[in-house]
Amino acid sequence: MNIQLVVQLLILVGEIKTEAELTAQLESLLKAYGFEYYGLVIRPRSLQNPGGLVLAGRWPDGWQEIYEARKYALVDPSVRMLSIAQRPFRWRDAVLRLRNDPHRQRMQRMMQEGTRYGLQDGYVFPVHGRNGLLGNMTLGGRPVDLSPAEMALFDAAAKKVFWRFLDLRGQAEELEAVAKVDTQLTRREMEVIVLLADGLTSNEVAKSLDISSHTVDWYINGLQEKLRAKNRQHVVASAFRLGLIA
Repeated sequence: MNIQLVVQLLILVGEIKTEAELTAQLESLLKAYGFEYYGLVIRPRSLQNPGGLVLAGRWPDGWQEIYEARKYALVDPSVRMLSIAQRPFRWRDAVLRLRNDPHRQRMQRMMQEGTRYGLQDGYVFPVHGRNGLLGNMTLGGRPVDLSPAEMALFDAAAKKVFWRFLDLRGQAEELEAVAKVDTQLTRREMEVIVLLADGLTSNEVAKSLDISSHTVDWYINGLQEKLRAKNRQHVVASAFRLGLIA
């Protein structure tokens, strides 16, 4: 691998004038490193219309349709890790980190199906702003081993390319102005929100956390007050908007 290719992209990004040229430069780098597929996306502010948030990307034919139809975003290990990760991570490390997750079996089915589509392994590079997670760059395909230096450079490249796309679209200022999160949530409250976002009922959340359903409802009532939400669906939508979960 030649880290000079990543350095070259970092130098060129600020001079690029069109989205097409920016996409071409990024894809040229990814091809040189052996990454067949990728996605550069803005974090959704709600559960609706995630497809409209893609800045650039290329995935195997049919994979996105399967992913959406089977609602894999709810169990995707990389998506779940994004809600807590502060640094880049590898897909297989996310799977290992979530090995005790109640949705482990469904995660494994998703990963097995992804492998059949050529998505054997990959990396995720989160993009954070002062108010939380803004987006990410995901790279995938055949396994590629990046050195720590390459990970750091790709992390920098993900951020620069992300912001350059937004500059070219005139969206950078709007995204930087996303609502600031002043609400402090406990670890248990965060666990409840993540499970609610997965579509679990109070009884299912209670079983997953080994607490009573009455206690779950108590947490939900507290979350509604903290997030000024009218109901549990509003709690989840507010959590996405504020970057508490991804």
